[in-house]
Amino acid sequence: MKSSAKKTASPGLALRRALRSLHGERAPESLLPAVLARVGLGDRYWRLDSPLGTVYVAHSPAGISMVSRAGSAAAFERRYRERFGRPVSKEKSAAPAEVRALIHDPKSGERGKLRFDLRSLSEFERAVLLKALEIPGGEVRPYSWIAREIGHPDAVRAAGSALAHNPVPLLIPCHRVVRADGHIGNYSMGGRSAKRRLLRVEGADPAVLESLAAKGVRYLGNEEGRYFCFPTCGGLHHLVLANRVPFASPREAIAAGYAPCGDCRPLAA
Repeated sequence: MKSSAKKTASPGLALRRALRSLHGERAPESLLPAVLARVGLGDRYWRLDSPLGTVYVAHSPAGISMVSRAGSAAAFERRYRERFGRPVSKEKSAAPAEVRALIHDPKSGERGKLRFDLRSLSEFERAVLLKALEIPGGEVRPYSWIAREIGHPDAVRAAGSALAHNPVPLLIPCHRVVRADGHIGNYSMGGRSAKRRLLRVEGADPAVLESLAAKGVRYLGNEEGRYFCFPTCGGLHHLVLANRVPFASPREAIAAGYAPCGDCRPLAA
């Protein structure tokens, strides 16, 4: 005998039917951030104090994704969405101690402990930024050094462009990269004055560096050790106490019997 009762559709089948009926419909913009936040995958940011004033530091599950100055949190959120195509919201928990320390004092701490989300960049751009991470605090290197160190000696301009579009300045210290002629150059997060301020905070006096540049001094030799360096190698005190023989080029230094420093590798410039 056949039952006259209607069969009830399973919850899974009912859900599939409901989803099919939504074909062509657009989800509200609030849905994606809500879902990502619910499962712990949303991008978030902290508001922190730095030597340049207030900055916003964003992170995704892959790592720190953006550092930027902005007039307000809303302005930062708009900028983030424009750059990455995804929303970002304020983080409720405090920033890790190493992030706070590096933002407050770019020379402190160890950047090697941080994870960065550089997925939006090309392989070349990532190589440029990761090389900039190797420059010690209080020291500078020219753009040509970056290009040669990553195996693209003719891509100096491209290296400069990658640094100019660095999504995480301060934490990836593009302010430590200067022009080949020794002058400080520009900076994406506040211009030359901001770059000079950061270098002063780290102990690399831009006035001293540009004074040397104006005299055509690109390298300094240690007469006792018979090696030559970039002027800031080991800190500016070396300029006064040890590395005092001026050279305009590596060729000039080598002709005088000086070998390149193994730490700052001046032949990669």
